[in-house]
Amino acid sequence: MFTGIIETVGKVQEISKNGTNVDFEIASEISGELKIDQSVSHNGVCLTVTKVGDGKHWVTAIDETLKISNIGALAKGDEINLERCMKADGRFDGHIVQGHVDTTAEVKSIKDENGSWLITFELDQKGLVVEKGSICINGTSLTCFNVDEKTFSVAIIPYTFEYTNFKKLEVGSTVNIEFDIIGKYINLIVNKK
Repeated sequence: MFTGIIETVGKVQEISKNGTNVDFEIASEISGELKIDQSVSHNGVCLTVTKVGDGKHWVTAIDETLKISNIGALAKGDEINLERCMKADGRFDGHIVQGHVDTTAEVKSIKDENGSWLITFELDQKGLVVEKGSICINGTSLTCFNVDEKTFSVAIIPYTFEYTNFKKLEVGSTVNIEFDIIGKYINLIVNKK
C-alpha cells in the first residue's frame, strides 16, 4: 500500500521486451536501498523489484499493466515518479493508494497561476471522481475540483511540481489514474442495488 507522496523521480535507463512483458531499468536516489521482491510505485503502478545494483533497479510490467497505464509509453530517458510502500509505523500523509491503476487521462490544459499550476484532465470514467475528493495521478495523491462530466482539475504546488514528473507534463500528455479505493467500493455497493 502507498500514500501517494512521491519520494523521488527516477530516470528510465533501458527498456527491453521479454515476450509480452517489458523490463525497465530505472536509476534513482532510492534504487540502491531497494530489495528484490519489494513493491514500488512507478507513476502509480505497483511493480515488483526484480534486480538491484549500481544505483539502479529493474522491474517488469505485464501486458495488462502496459494496456491500462502509461508505463508502456515510457521511453529511455523519461522521468518516473517513485514511492516505496508505506511502513506500518509511518504517517499517512496522502490517501490510501494501492498502486492498481484504473485508467489513464489526458492533460487538456496547464495554467500557471503565479505560484501554483492548475492542470485540467479529461477521462471517460467520471462517476468515480468526486469534487474535493482524492485521486492518484502518476502515483501522486491530489485533490479534485471543477469536476464535470468529462473533466476535472487539480492544483499543483511548487514543491510537487519540482519534485515529481508533473513539470514534464504538457497538453496531450497521458497520465495514470487510480480512483479512491473507498469511492470504488461505495460505487460497487450502490450499483449492485
